[in-house]
Amino acid sequence: MAQTPHPLHPALKPFAKAVTTAEHAATLIRNGDHVFVGTGCAAPRALVQALETMKCPPADVEMLHFFTVKAFDHDAAGHSTTHFRHRSFFVGTDMRAALKQGLVDYVPMAVERVPEMMALGRIPVDVALIQVSLPDAFGYVSLGVSIDIIPAALSRARLIIAEVNAAMPRTMGDSTLHISRIHHLVPVATPVTEFNVTPVQEANVQRIARYIAGIIDDGSTLQIGLGQVAHEALQYLTDRNDLGIHSDVISDAIIPLLEHGNLTGACKTHKPFKIVASMALGTRALYDLMDANPLFSMEPIDAVCNPATIAAQYKLVAIAQASSIDLSGQVCIDQFGGEFYSGVGSQGEFLRGASRSPGGKPIVCLTATTDDGTQSRIRASLLSGESAAVTRADVHYVVTEYGIAYLFGKSIRERATALIELAHPRFRPALFAQAQSLGYLSADQTLQNLRAYPVDEELTVTLKDGRTVMLRPALSSDAQGIRDLFHHLSEADVYTRFFRHVRGLSNAEVQRLCNVNYDSEVAFVAISGPREASLIVGQSCYFTNPTSNLAETAFMVHPEWQGCGLGTALQAHMVQHAMKRGLRGFVAEILPGNARMLHLAHNGPRSVKIEKTSDSVHLTQLFEATPPKGPAWERWVRKATGWSHRQTSPDGETAPPSSAD
Repeated sequence: MAQTPHPLHPALKPFAKAVTTAEHAATLIRNGDHVFVGTGCAAPRALVQALETMKCPPADVEMLHFFTVKAFDHDAAGHSTTHFRHRSFFVGTDMRAALKQGLVDYVPMAVERVPEMMALGRIPVDVALIQVSLPDAFGYVSLGVSIDIIPAALSRARLIIAEVNAAMPRTMGDSTLHISRIHHLVPVATPVTEFNVTPVQEANVQRIARYIAGIIDDGSTLQIGLGQVAHEALQYLTDRNDLGIHSDVISDAIIPLLEHGNLTGACKTHKPFKIVASMALGTRALYDLMDANPLFSMEPIDAVCNPATIAAQYKLVAIAQASSIDLSGQVCIDQFGGEFYSGVGSQGEFLRGASRSPGGKPIVCLTATTDDGTQSRIRASLLSGESAAVTRADVHYVVTEYGIAYLFGKSIRERATALIELAHPRFRPALFAQAQSLGYLSADQTLQNLRAYPVDEELTVTLKDGRTVMLRPALSSDAQGIRDLFHHLSEADVYTRFFRHVRGLSNAEVQRLCNVNYDSEVAFVAISGPREASLIVGQSCYFTNPTSNLAETAFMVHPEWQGCGLGTALQAHMVQHAMKRGLRGFVAEILPGNARMLHLAHNGPRSVKIEKTSDSVHLTQLFEATPPKGPAWERWVRKATGWSHRQTSPDGETAPPSSAD
């Protein structure tokens, strides 16, 4: 057997008979072999290079891999220089050019099912090329930073060749392999490949990341996948407690959470107090942290992504980054512009598992437009060359830089309405027209709001009785919630609000209360409960008269929320909004017996003029010359209503609106 030219590490001396060079090991691969290549940053680069540079390489060899990082070379023009065909479950940087050159067969399947297919022989493996750590005193090596589908490949391979690298961290969990199972050992002395991620500074990506962080609760267990937006969201979780990790992938993004004490895993159902993952894509800082650290449990992909395990996990949050979504909720993950990009991975299992997890949240995120801003990623229908990797039946939360929509259990009309509001304002009119032509929206519905969602106009208040609500700008997708609020009003409340007996609200009437242009028409809603099961308990609106620079107001408050200061809170929020826009004041026409509105008027701005007629009362509330701000405004509100508030700032958003709100 060929000998390695370098002195053997002492840990390898007992196994010297199995030691060889990469060049000799490559000659052991036969014509027609299916050669598995280790995953991610653990790809055995020396073995791959030895095989690629053979003067007379074996014929008809197929390279099989999940995905690799910096394992296959490219020329100066960016073309792949590989001499073999590849079968891959993920189209990453290593394979993108080779795919265009016709050298790659992309397999769109859940990676969690790959071990099963290997065991059945439907995905053949003849040779396995892997990278491992040095053996311990008992002869066990560690698979290090990538476990994933490697154990399944090893169980089927007739020939196992391993690079043995002293730099590979010895990870804990189900990650060990006795060295006697390895046929040939190739010592290497190179750093483990690092996966350096440059933080994304674009405002739209950071806004999405903050939105995602805003809906993650204390005690949640996180799956962060391969999408960069999910990893960006972790930086905004340093004020959360007892977070856990159960994820296919981890990266350096978890290190600050560990340093701040946010990651304890105390609330996890499966393997509490452990960080469970199947692979790590990071830098040496992460690898050193993982080395011999029992906090980390590295496990095979089919164990980590087991749907039953995911569903049983407490408050599991799964984050999938999409390339596009259509108005019915179909999500494309692995294609864009007709080209394959990334892969299905384990997103389907995690999204479905999170939907069944107690308190779980399946999240799909994407920027509203392509990087150059010329195309909307929200489409009327997925384009030719875009497939639905996540079906409309499995979509729950959708996040763009323009807000959050909650789609699960919603009709096509409700989904289309909510998703149009998440699109870039420039593309909303075309999407609206396409939705109407497809029959998703009725002909009498109109599109009024063409602005970006103003997260700084959200306000969380605690009322006099201790209950908490969020006040936010109304969305056209709030129509059904406002209709439900209307039907909870008493006959007397309906009559005082509409000056007539009304049995129901037409589509045009309810749209007037939420589908507004935020120029001459403004509307707010008060929301109680979580996004996926929220209730509109109050609504207010004002309509501006440009001649007088006054605005007419109207309110609805759920009977169970009357008398606790909610009406005054809505009024105060509208006053603040109107004064910022330079309005002089509010006017309202009410019935003489409407004591609540009269009380509300007296709790509002100081200058109140009341004009009574035989059948109505005309109120005019004139604002102060200078808008109340900060503590002075809060003191006035607290004195009038007894509630406290929390303003959402544009630089530190807590959460945008949901279509379920």
